[in-house]
Amino acid sequence: MIMKTKLVKSITSYLLFACALVSLVAAMALGTSATAGAAADGQVCSVHMLRGLYLWTFDGFENFGGNFAPKAIMQGLQFNGDGTTFNPFGTVNIGGTIIIDATGGVGTYTVNPDCTGTLSPSPGIAPTFNIYVGPGAKQVWTIQTSPDSLAPGVSRGTATRLPE
Repeated sequence: MIMKTKLVKSITSYLLFACALVSLVAAMALGTSATAGAAADGQVCSVHMLRGLYLWTFDGFENFGGNFAPKAIMQGLQFNGDGTTFNPFGTVNIGGTIIIDATGGVGTYTVNPDCTGTLSPSPGIAPTFNIYVGPGAKQVWTIQTSPDSLAPGVSRGTATRLPE
């Protein structure tokens, strides 16, 4: 009788473990198919997902002959959904002095399927940036990757889509 009880307990334990393992595998499979379904539903990034007016703010430093001055930029960035941009407004402040009105600038951007890309808000005049497009294209994170034509510098920022 004792042997039979131990055998029943062992079999029950193994069955419970097997059920837990099957449940875990099923949950993982459902999660994987949901992720694959999201990608199939258009979650792969492209230039077309960036469309509309974004408020882009970024800050950093400009290097003027070895002296770093703080910079702060705020501008509207209109993504046209085709790899081009337009700046309806913008201000650049370096070291406490407004030095550039960025209104009217045109630029270009790229977006890769993994949501990384590049941004050149005014090619030949302004620095270029690496970007990451967030979920639903509601935000775009930026980091300066080349010096501008005035002076080398560093900056990072975020562009947030404004309501239509």
